[in-house]
This record gives sequence, structure tokens and C-alpha cells, in this order.
Amino acid sequence: MPKAPATKAAPEQPVSYEAALEELEQLVARLESGQLPLEELLTGYQRGAELLKFCRDRLEKVENQIRVLDDGVIKPWTQA
Repeated sequence: MPKAPATKAAPEQPVSYEAALEELEQLVARLESGQLPLEELLTGYQRGAELLKFCRDRLEKVENQIRVLDDGVIKPWTQA
């Protein structure tokens, strides 16, 4: 009986913004190396797009929380 084609498991969501950013940086370095086969290059690009969206979504949520804390206005960052 022939085996069914193996399906790849969907990559997990990062546990944090920092973890996603670190994975994205490592992925970019591998992509820029020029040493990946075409199929891995495409898969890496897709994963990178997912990680980028994850990071942008997290940043947007934090920005919205800051707006709420600052009464709807984003204030310039000043260090004390």
C-alpha cells in the first residue's frame, strides 16, 4: 500500500515579539547567504512574511495600549 505524502506541520507562533524578531533575523541571514535551495528559499520567505506580520501586529497592539494610557494621544518618548 503506498504511503500518503507527508504533510509539513504548520510553524508554531512565536512565544514573544523578541523570539519572533530573533527567528526573523536568523532567517534573513540564511536567506541572504545565497546557499539555500530554491524550495527552502521560498519556504523561508513565507515564514519570514509570517514573522513580520506577527511582529507588526504585536507592535500595533502595544501602540494602541499606549494610546489608551495616554488618553488617545501618542506622546514623544523622553528619557528621564
